[in-house]
Amino acid sequence: MEFSLATNIERITNAIRNAEIAHGRYQDTVTLVAASKNVAAADIQAAIDLGLRIFGENRVQEVVAKWTDLRAANPGVALHLIGPLQSNKARQAVALFDVIESVDRTKLAQEIAEEAEKQGRNPTVNIQVNIGNEPQKSGVLPADTPSLIEACRNVYHLNVQGLMCIPPAGQDPSSYFLLLKSIAADHGLPILSMGMSADFAQAIAHGATHVRVGSAIFGDREPVVQ
Repeated sequence: MEFSLATNIERITNAIRNAEIAHGRYQDTVTLVAASKNVAAADIQAAIDLGLRIFGENRVQEVVAKWTDLRAANPGVALHLIGPLQSNKARQAVALFDVIESVDRTKLAQEIAEEAEKQGRNPTVNIQVNIGNEPQKSGVLPADTPSLIEACRNVYHLNVQGLMCIPPAGQDPSSYFLLLKSIAADHGLPILSMGMSADFAQAIAHGATHVRVGSAIFGDREPVVQ
């Protein structure tokens, strides 16, 4: 990969800190999730060696292939699932991930709850909201989000801590970030996972607690050949 990983990480971490200051946020209240989809294990290890400790992956099968050795070699590194999750992959997801950010339906919530009980694990859960009502995207619609939060909490007893969204491409994301923040506040959810490489500074301005940055750290990526 032809890029300076160290330079990219320094630039992004500085940009996050500067955005915190610019918008009156306390320092280190925004968590960087390094989105490592299609990033080779060697490059992830290099990022860990440079200080990154939280990574986001989109696919369960890619994590199985890449992260078995990485996790064994790097205790304390956390994994977030930031891509869509099929119900039949819930068992693996509960075993592999510390945070599942893409819960968007009750069937999936039920499967995660059952697997968490079987495995004696308690992953943090974020509800993925289809904030722009886009038919091609995963996520629960904003209007249906309160009922899903209620079910996850009181029916399935999941450790629901926040909301996640991906605003529509090519639009100013500010109104979408504000809507997600409002829904989270209405339900006492402390985590707002919003903002990626192109818009994380705006997300921080509107209350993001976690930003998912991939290409600005790792550059453009092709699928990893395992």
